Amino acid sequence: MKIEESNIVETNDYRVIIYPASRPFTAKESKIIAEKLYDFLGDWAAHGKELSSSFKIEKNQFIIICVDEEKEVASGCSIDALGKVMRELDAEFQLGLFDRMKASYVENGEVKTLKLSEFKSKIRSGELSKDIEVFDFSKNTYLDFLSHFLQPFARSWAASIS
Repeated sequence: MKIEESNIVETNDYRVIIYPASRPFTAKESKIIAEKLYDFLGDWAAHGKELSSSFKIEKNQFIIICVDEEKEVASGCSIDALGKVMRELDAEFQLGLFDRMKASYVENGEVKTLKLSEFKSKIRSGELSKDIEVFDFSKNTYLDFLSHFLQPFARSWAASIS
């Protein structure tokens, strides 16, 4: 099974929910995550109406969930159900999926994650080069995700760190 593949259509109306892990997934974890998400998303519904959704595992560390809200809008209850599944995965593998006080970046071709305070400190001290690329977990449409999820430091949210 190839995990990275999905049937995501490039449309700005696809809602994106990003779950960033604090570390890369093992092969076993990726397989279990994919299986659980296939099962959950296959039956995911809002007020009894099926949600057209898909997922991908990006850079072996970020779970990207997409919902086609042109067909049906994800309700609060459906988002809560997704959150429950993600919390179960987070607890099972200690992934830090809900820790938003971290920064992930690419340095020398490798994805790295630091606590946000440590990331800021290393930027300010010059210990971390500004030649890095930085991930932005705030993207909420698929097109925005495609074009802005990973940005050069100078064009990223991190450029404002002084």
